[in-house]
Amino acid sequence: MEFNSFGEFINMGGYAFFVWLAYGVTFGSLLILTLVSISRKKRVLTDIAKKIAREERLKQNRSNKQ
Repeated sequence: MEFNSFGEFINMGGYAFFVWLAYGVTFGSLLILTLVSISRKKRVLTDIAKKIAREERLKQNRSNKQ
């Protein structure tokens, strides 16, 4: 499809609502997926650090009792 002006490009031959909605849903979904993944990664790394710290405290308490 060839467009003679920017306005025609935005209008997408009368299908602008569907075309731009599809782009919006796609990029919105990708953005949400990225943000959720980053958030979960931070939470998992925090949980791992807490577990490591707890294990170290338990080891230290065991060695102090002996």
